[in-house]
Amino acid sequence: MQRHKLLLGVLVLYLLAPGAGAENWPQFRGANRDNISSETGLLKSWPEGGPEVLWSLGMAQGYSAAAIVDGKVYFNDYDESSSEWLVRSVSLSDGKQLWEFRESRRIRPNHGITRTVPAVDGKHVFTLDPKTVLHALDAETGEEVWRKNLVQEYQAKIPPWYNGQCPLLDGDRLLIAPGGAALMIALNKDTGEEIWRTPNSEAWPMSHASIMPATLAGTKQYLYDNLFGSVGVAADDGRLLWHHPFKFNVAVAPSPLSLGDDRVFITAGYDAGGAILRISSQGGTFAVEQEVPMTPDIWNAEIQTPIVHDGHFFGVGRHKRGLFTCLTKQGEIVWTSEGKAAFEQGSFLLADGMFFILEGKTGMLRLVEARTDEYRELAQAQIVSGHDVWGPMALSDGKLVLRDMGRMVCIDIKGGS
Repeated sequence: MQRHKLLLGVLVLYLLAPGAGAENWPQFRGANRDNISSETGLLKSWPEGGPEVLWSLGMAQGYSAAAIVDGKVYFNDYDESSSEWLVRSVSLSDGKQLWEFRESRRIRPNHGITRTVPAVDGKHVFTLDPKTVLHALDAETGEEVWRKNLVQEYQAKIPPWYNGQCPLLDGDRLLIAPGGAALMIALNKDTGEEIWRTPNSEAWPMSHASIMPATLAGTKQYLYDNLFGSVGVAADDGRLLWHHPFKFNVAVAPSPLSLGDDRVFITAGYDAGGAILRISSQGGTFAVEQEVPMTPDIWNAEIQTPIVHDGHFFGVGRHKRGLFTCLTKQGEIVWTSEGKAAFEQGSFLLADGMFFILEGKTGMLRLVEARTDEYRELAQAQIVSGHDVWGPMALSDGKLVLRDMGRMVCIDIKGGS
């Protein structure tokens, strides 16, 4: 009987703990890097004025967004008055600051200052700053544990408009594509020691795209786009499995997306267009076929990486101020939001059968059913505002964290959560 009381007490404490039972959003595009949350019970309609705003914080201009782990929000920031780079941790429930990391770093505004999302494993916070210094911080205190300066250690070149790449956490490893002396590296997340590196004989530079995990042709690998095309790197030892030359122009920000069935979708702006690739392997030798070419007049995305759902993929296209679009896995357009909404280059997230989509030019948040037959809007609310509302969203415990160029806001999309 005493043992049962003890177990009941432990269960009650767990259920009452902040964020208990909530799904974490530990890195860019969530735990699985697919931009999909498995949380359910979310509101299908919103009251007049929109969901309840739980807290709001001022931020430096930019697009850096939240990672959420165990009821704590982690994000990058900048103090223009003191020229200091910041990493901040706040409470998900009320936005109260828990700690901040500061380091002197002169960064001039260059179409915003901050760009990336940290990766958090509950013990450490990993973040790549605008000038490509990789920081590992203690998640409880913000104290630095280790660092790597990619310019000094790998001869990386800081991309135009600063770094936009978000670190990838995969098990006990942290992955980054520095360019310069190494196309890609896998690091021991606890120590920063290099596990393997992918040679970079062509000296391809770092891009704004982030590394994506995938299993293609029966082999686990990491996908990455740079200005000279797309690559697949073996997860076990970092060897280059395949390279598909592709003419990306000026910059490539969307990450390569595994569509399933050994297919990969690549895209970028600046009239680069995109393509659907098929990856195959025979006797350990990989081959790439451009199965579907997608010229810019068909469909492409400039900043945001699409979401795969229900046998289709969805994203904000480049044309007509950014129509939200449903496409088949063969690249055929099923429907767009034309005549109903235009999203410029705003971000989006999928949860509980609904897309949460931000208008990049106004900050309007729209709630749209995740359907493959038509665009059907359920609700809209002006939570954030202004131009260039491009920062990714994050969702945990029924709370959606979003931002505009100068403010981060948390709203309750579950009702009473």
